[in-house]
Amino acid sequence: MGSQLAGSAAYILAMGHIDTCLGTLRRLIAAGDLNSIPLAEAAIEEYWAATPAKARKSGLLYMQQILHDRRDTLSPQSRDFATTVDAYIEKKLVT
Repeated sequence: MGSQLAGSAAYILAMGHIDTCLGTLRRLIAAGDLNSIPLAEAAIEEYWAATPAKARKSGLLYMQQILHDRRDTLSPQSRDFATTVDAYIEKKLVT
């Protein structure tokens, strides 16, 4: 039972990191400033470092899906930013 609780705590902790990363990515994408790409990359790296190894890739796939679902509603600048973020996530997924 103790290990099951520890696993649940790790999952809940990972969800908080996803929410934080997504919030940052949403704000940066909305602004669409390509000079802020390093901030998006840092948010993804922070998520990666703070998330248990078993949950990292599924979390990135989840974030990607959310970003893909909203792509059609973005301005051209924001869409370019989102495409760059998506490419960075793809690179992380193959590591």
